[in-house]
Amino acid sequence: MMKKIKTGIVGGAGYTGGELIRLLLNHPLTEIVFVNSKSNAGKYLHEVHKDMVGETDLTFTSELKNGIDVLFLCVGHGDAKKFLQENKIANEIKIIDLSQDFRLHQTSQIGQRAFIYGLPEINKEQILSAHNIANPGCFATAIQLGLLPLAQAGLLNEVYSTGITGSTGAGQGLSDTSHFSWRANNIQAYKTLSHQHLKEITQSLNQLSNNQSTNQLINFVPWRGDFTRGIFISSTIHCDKPLDELVALYKEFYNGHPFTIINQESIFLKQVVNTNNCIIQLEKAGSKLVVHSALDNLLKGASGQALQNMNLIFGIDETMGLKLKANYF
Repeated sequence: MMKKIKTGIVGGAGYTGGELIRLLLNHPLTEIVFVNSKSNAGKYLHEVHKDMVGETDLTFTSELKNGIDVLFLCVGHGDAKKFLQENKIANEIKIIDLSQDFRLHQTSQIGQRAFIYGLPEINKEQILSAHNIANPGCFATAIQLGLLPLAQAGLLNEVYSTGITGSTGAGQGLSDTSHFSWRANNIQAYKTLSHQHLKEITQSLNQLSNNQSTNQLINFVPWRGDFTRGIFISSTIHCDKPLDELVALYKEFYNGHPFTIINQESIFLKQVVNTNNCIIQLEKAGSKLVVHSALDNLLKGASGQALQNMNLIFGIDETMGLKLKANYF
């Protein structure tokens, strides 16, 4: 049997850190060596993540320990780069970063470390031999998975995407728009046409679109939703191809990718929450194609995809530790 992969986490007190801890505790081939959180050092993990009572007696530490195989960075945007500038991490340790710091080609290297964009549906071969992974964003993953087959087939033209996300997408720090009394019975558009994930979305679409620039093609309006987790995207595009041909195109594109599922019935958020799946549905009305895509922002949109990438770079089944059950009711 393969020896256990020894893992460390920096930034383990937030939503993505907590979700990653839960996954690693239940992964048959991982051992958590340390969970770093300066503000919670000395506390048991279950004092912060209260659902972990009885699951682990690990405590948070303010230190970084040696003897790990992979380090997960679950820190804020801008903080991953700062962390690597201030801390010397042994070259043999692999790094999976969940921030946006290294996702774009022009920012994908720091010192001798080069980061591969960790979307397995287009970069699996590169990930298999990678040493460092830049984990994709949650909205970015949902929109890309809905559009990538069109980009590869040369069918991409101007896209109008609307997406709604749960409150966990805003992080654990309280703000007016993440407080229960604001979120309840409420929705709001934000960062209209200017969301930070647009750059990584267009980067991936360009990768597959035979050098046809898609930089001005994505018009994205995100919404804050009255629920805790999950993302639902609807992307509208002009397309003359019949629906059955498009469904076949999508199924062929995602053949061999276990977490991206094409469903011809109407999809909804509860199908994906608490899973690492992205479910896609196509609909047509005349020459208009609508691509719906849904995923859990903390799993396929963050920590689940990070674990999927870990599985790939260590040469084990990419679904290991990720065969999760949706909370249907």
